[in-house]
Amino acid sequence: MPEFDRGPTAQFAELFAQVPDPPVESAFWYDWGPIFYRGRLDGSARVLIVASDPGPTERIAGRSLVGNAGQRVQGFLTKLGLTRSYVCLNAWAYAVHPSQAFAMKDGLADPAQTQWRNAVFDRATDPTLQAIVAMGFMAREAVRLWTSRPQVTLVEVPHPSSHDPEALLGAWRGAVTQLREIVTPDDDGDNTGPTYGADFSEADYSPIPRRDLPFGAPAFLGDDAWVRARPSGAQNSVSRPSPDDGHTLVWKAPD
Repeated sequence: MPEFDRGPTAQFAELFAQVPDPPVESAFWYDWGPIFYRGRLDGSARVLIVASDPGPTERIAGRSLVGNAGQRVQGFLTKLGLTRSYVCLNAWAYAVHPSQAFAMKDGLADPAQTQWRNAVFDRATDPTLQAIVAMGFMAREAVRLWTSRPQVTLVEVPHPSSHDPEALLGAWRGAVTQLREIVTPDDDGDNTGPTYGADFSEADYSPIPRRDLPFGAPAFLGDDAWVRARPSGAQNSVSRPSPDDGHTLVWKAPD
């Protein structure tokens, strides 16, 4: 049988269905709906990744951190020797317009948002959890507001889409070094390889495992190496076209 994600349990699905609307709908790509998670929801996660909000590839996949940024995150997990024992969540279930990101930071503290998000974080973690990695300012704020957070190692690093590659690589290099002393690798993982060099290379990416994606997802979904190899500078196979980015996505398949 091919591996695929069978989706959340009924208990999780009920909780996800209670997601509150964003505090300011116009600040989000609201009409595309929410995206909730990627990875293990069965209590086996050793690392919780918290990022900011879903992008256009995430809408196609119905899973968090699947596009270019998610493939960088998967490379980070690979360097920790994790092939399956992780779960990825976001500060926001709805995609935020980048121009509104800082303005919406305070909205994370809205009581309805905090209560629901913390309930998801609580249910997605287990005594097996060994570390939490907050990626970016939205994630740091969401974790700060998580008052019932497990007392495990918390590492704060820039978001994978950071426009300061030197700071990003330095922080991620330090995080991998630190977490290798804390996180138990999976049996089929390897945490002894190189960390990060002076620039992001294709070796620092990892494709999204099929076990993280719904049944029937095309083979290229979650692996944009073919996009990054082109001279155009594009990084994702899915994009939001202007001016109708609120209701249109463009998804390209490899030749």
